Amino acid sequence: MSGMHDFLLALAGLGAAMAGFVSLSLAMDRHWEQLHGRGSEPRPASKRWLHVGGIAGLAVSLLACIALRGAGQGWVAWAGMLTVAAGALAMMLTYATRGVARLGMGAAAVSLLSLIGTAAT
Repeated sequence: MSGMHDFLLALAGLGAAMAGFVSLSLAMDRHWEQLHGRGSEPRPASKRWLHVGGIAGLAVSLLACIALRGAGQGWVAWAGMLTVAAGALAMMLTYATRGVARLGMGAAAVSLLSLIGTAAT
């Protein structure tokens, strides 16, 4: 594998983890309220889709890490990706709440484009 292929897989894993955590956090009433104002809460259907999107993002992240490092080290790499993504999201929710939705969309786009780039190399 080339260095660019490995870089794109790592980027895809990190982006998918970030997008998954953003989705799961917005499925929580507290974080939804932080973003959309006091008293608002997601509709049940939206909450379900946010949960599904979050789980899918974390699963894609795991698969990218396993493809990057193999079955043994992939899990360890995934734990690192989750740590970085959760820490960044916690900082965003604390200090720049309005940017959380853009962060999630951007992370999903980066992950998707990285996976497309990986398939092309």
